[in-house]
Amino acid sequence: MRHINIPIFIPHLGCPNQCVFCNQRTISGTVDFDISRVRDIIEDSLSTVSPDDEVEIAFFGGSFTGIDRSLMVELLEIAYSYIKEGRVKSIRCSTRPDYISEEILDILGRYGVKVIELGLQSSSDRVLALSKRGHTFEDERRACKLIVEGGFTLVGQMMIGLPGASLEDEIRTAEFIVSSGADFARIYPTVVFRDTELCSMAECGEYMPLTEDEAAERSAEVLLCFLRAGVPVIRLGLCASENLSDKETYFAGPNHPALGELAYSALYRKIILEEAKKIKFKNNDILKVRVAKGELSKAIGQRKRNKTLIKEILGVSRVDFLESDGIKTFSVNIEQGK
Repeated sequence: MRHINIPIFIPHLGCPNQCVFCNQRTISGTVDFDISRVRDIIEDSLSTVSPDDEVEIAFFGGSFTGIDRSLMVELLEIAYSYIKEGRVKSIRCSTRPDYISEEILDILGRYGVKVIELGLQSSSDRVLALSKRGHTFEDERRACKLIVEGGFTLVGQMMIGLPGASLEDEIRTAEFIVSSGADFARIYPTVVFRDTELCSMAECGEYMPLTEDEAAERSAEVLLCFLRAGVPVIRLGLCASENLSDKETYFAGPNHPALGELAYSALYRKIILEEAKKIKFKNNDILKVRVAKGELSKAIGQRKRNKTLIKEILGVSRVDFLESDGIKTFSVNIEQGK
């Protein structure tokens, strides 16, 4: 059974402030919102799915629970009509921690919302303030508690490379998302788009965006936190879109179309090196790394980068990667050969 999201983008509606990194109209690719088109979007999407698909309507792009209440209810009523017809299974929405309350959750539950994606960009009040998020860590903790206790599926969205954020800040954010009871997580890099305050900060040297390698390495550390806690990461990196890489839109930062692959390769390299520390290798040794089936390309890395780096770090003569049955994803078996 495939899981299909039908995204309805609500650009920047309901958001009370402007985060330094945010140009939501650019990110969503939508300038205006026309509610009369919502049914057409849903119908067009439903025409491409099979009866066996698990379909969900997703209100993305803005702070859904912060928009005008009558508009929010009208959108929920449209989506809920498809649930009642049996054509859609559930609804999800994305929002901010400071727009979660018992009253709001009661409304969402009444209309079939099952999943709430919450922007928990950082657990550091200092980083939140520098990013002008407009809420505190306490708002995040309170919102997560209400969502989980309300029986909703919680998806924690976090960012790496925010102004003033260190790797330690990002690891603590991942640990908070895990401890809050989140079922899933998303990791987004901080990319500098034009027409944002962050762009002005970058132009004057007040903010230095991460390189692609730095973003991959820091994402790998965060991934490890979620992996060890058993919280799946359902997205790493921005969604591919032509307008996100256009010179009139993009200014700087880790906007690599395959950032997720780079991060997973960095994660494999970290895991392999941790296992390899248990063995004393000599210069003429061969390192054999066995990984789960289907994981070979991630483990080797783009342009065989992991082969090259691991060989240099361990001082071995060769690194061979092999697929094997019985090995779990992100687990490796290490063998020393001559």
